[in-house]
Amino acid sequence: MPKPFSELSEREVLALAISLEEEDGRIYGDFAERLHEGFPSTAAMLLQLQREESTHRQRLIDQYRSQFGEHIPLIHRSDVRGFVRRRPVWLIRALSVAQVRRQVGVMELESRRFYEVAAARTADASTRRLLGDLALAEADHSAMAERLESEQIASGARAGEDESQRRIFVLQVVQPGLAGLMDGSVSTLAPLFAAAFATHSSRDAFLVGLASSVGAGISMGFAEALSDDGTLSGRGHPLVRGAVCGLMTAAGGLGHTLPFMISAFNVAFTVAVCVVLVELVVISWIRHHYMDTRFLSAAFQVIVGGLLVFFAGMLIGSS
Repeated sequence: MPKPFSELSEREVLALAISLEEEDGRIYGDFAERLHEGFPSTAAMLLQLQREESTHRQRLIDQYRSQFGEHIPLIHRSDVRGFVRRRPVWLIRALSVAQVRRQVGVMELESRRFYEVAAARTADASTRRLLGDLALAEADHSAMAERLESEQIASGARAGEDESQRRIFVLQVVQPGLAGLMDGSVSTLAPLFAAAFATHSSRDAFLVGLASSVGAGISMGFAEALSDDGTLSGRGHPLVRGAVCGLMTAAGGLGHTLPFMISAFNVAFTVAVCVVLVELVVISWIRHHYMDTRFLSAAFQVIVGGLLVFFAGMLIGSS
């Protein structure tokens, strides 16, 4: 069971501080290793913070040895009640530069608060002074991070990193999601509206559309996940891509299937047609926004393709 911070002795507080500095330094190093290829400016900032944490740790070790000797008990943050739990970096598959920047801010704020509270309840003057100095240093770290971020923005490095992050997001999320949405919205039109015109039954059309949407979602999900493991292409984890693609495929088909839950066939058909038009416009906007395609060109390509499939389903269902 974690021990309350108020019950720690000065020896245990110093041992905990040493452990915290080592852990934070390792986290900064892990962050830098993950980001050094795509975000070198942020990685350099993280390595600088890691060196600062190493210096703090050595100062704490020197202070501990002068008071309590060579043996330093191993006390982790999980052994003390009140600390924010952090997910291990190596477990985070998709780590964005924005997440790292936010985590750095949280870490520095928590460390500063720890040193302020620890200094307030420490009797030894030299230890209290050291802890107070470290609290100020952690505040300087936050200021340094903000200053470096401002320098990145001014130099254009931040814009380059943000653009890299955008490209990664497009490659790993938008592309598989868009492929699924297009397939689900377009490929299910023919069977759905063929069934609708053949039976003039909302229930029959709904069942056909539901089966087509779920089947297409499963098929596209497996196809995307098995197409590329992401190691060389940088397209991300195959299971994530497959899940995104499969869910968006099913969502694209279900969008114009759900109106056929309305029992009145003519009303259901009219609502479904309106939903199809909205879907095609949304797909066109996504292509325009993320794929740098002119909106009119994207709309023409998507809407013409969708209408061709729609009319094919109508002709087949009416024959």
